[in-house]
Amino acid sequence: MKKWVTEDWEFELTVIDGQAGHCRLGIEKGDKFIFQYECPVGICSKLMARQLYALCEVIRYGGDFTYSRSQLRRLRRSDGAAIRFGSDFTYRASKGKYELDLPCPDGRIQFHLKAYPINRDETGKPKPNNPRPEN
Repeated sequence: MKKWVTEDWEFELTVIDGQAGHCRLGIEKGDKFIFQYECPVGICSKLMARQLYALCEVIRYGGDFTYSRSQLRRLRRSDGAAIRFGSDFTYRASKGKYELDLPCPDGRIQFHLKAYPINRDETGKPKPNNPRPEN
């Protein structure tokens, strides 16, 4: 493998509640996964595919985890119609700009996701990528 992209975010996913007997993979409170772009070893594929990847992309593209219901009410579909959130919509408040609590897709394990900027210069800008491999 010839990795050439210099990642500028690192993520820490910590299990804050849950028992090994409630998870097919045996994930339990206190387990921690640290990763950048790759899928962390030992993490549930449902969590990665359904939630974690998208949340990490929000950060990678300059977003954060702070939002309000009024901001969500202003969202529009591609045809211009307002997106309606049903009564089952739950406001997921963040603990900070780059951290968020989230449940596993099965609802049995609770996680805390935290993002850290890495590989930055003294002004805070991401360092450039290495040259792209030819083949």
